[in-house]
Amino acid sequence: MSEIDRQVALADAAERARLPDEARLAAWVGAVLAHHPEAADHELTVRFVDAEESQALNRDYRDRDRPTNVLSFPFENPPGLTLPLLGDLVICHAVVVREAGEQDKPLSAHYAHMVVHGTLHLLGHDHIEDDEAERMEALEVAILAELGFPDPYTASDPAPGAPSIEDTRPDA
Repeated sequence: MSEIDRQVALADAAERARLPDEARLAAWVGAVLAHHPEAADHELTVRFVDAEESQALNRDYRDRDRPTNVLSFPFENPPGLTLPLLGDLVICHAVVVREAGEQDKPLSAHYAHMVVHGTLHLLGHDHIEDDEAERMEALEVAILAELGFPDPYTASDPAPGAPSIEDTRPDA
């Protein structure tokens, strides 16, 4: 089983209370790693941040000067050294809360999607090319279904003005 370092960088206690706990994170990450048994004994960090920290990281590492839902930072072992580290996920609570509301989703479902999506990035999955995006999204949908969550890319009754499927793809 993977070890998760849960970090919270939010000042507001009410907002901290809305974050997924360690058991949920372990279940969500575990569901991803069940599809990647070679990474089952790896450690990762999940850090919950405010919009300012997310924007700074997104600007500094992706040249996008705005906060984003999830950023993935895969760990690269130095030459000659092997450590059981998968990497870091940085999740912006304010963006996830806003998106869940816009998409009319339960907050836990959107958090599960962000954790699954980000963990898949840590494992090397990507969505830059259309065929890669299709494979990654199909895997996300399957993993979320195993966890009891609906397909995050389809809405049975989207709210007026809700973002399109392309707009809901996580940025990680």
